[in-house]
Amino acid sequence: MSQHAAIFLVLATALLAANLPFVSQRLFGLVALRRGKSLAVRLAELVALYLAVGALGLGLEKRAGQIAPQGWEFYAVTGALFLTLAFPGFVYRYLMRRHG
Repeated sequence: MSQHAAIFLVLATALLAANLPFVSQRLFGLVALRRGKSLAVRLAELVALYLAVGALGLGLEKRAGQIAPQGWEFYAVTGALFLTLAFPGFVYRYLMRRHG
C-alpha cells in the first residue's frame, strides 16, 4: 500500500469513526443498549474510537518504515482534528434531528 493510500485510509476511517457515536444508538455500532446512549457514553465511545484510529495509523506507519516519535502537540492536534471530523454527526444528533 502506498503512503498516499495509507493517509487516505486513515482519514476516511477517522471520518467514519468520529461520526459513528452520533449516528448510531448502538455501542460501537454493534451492541444494543437497553437505554439510549447518553452524551457521556457517546464521548467515551469517541475517545475509544480515537485511540483505535490512532492504532491503525501507528500500524500503517510501522509498516511503511520507522515510527517517528510524537510529543503532546501531535496528540492535541489529532484530537482536535478528530473532534472537528465528529461535528457533522453531533449536529445531526443534537441540533437537526427531531426527537419524538
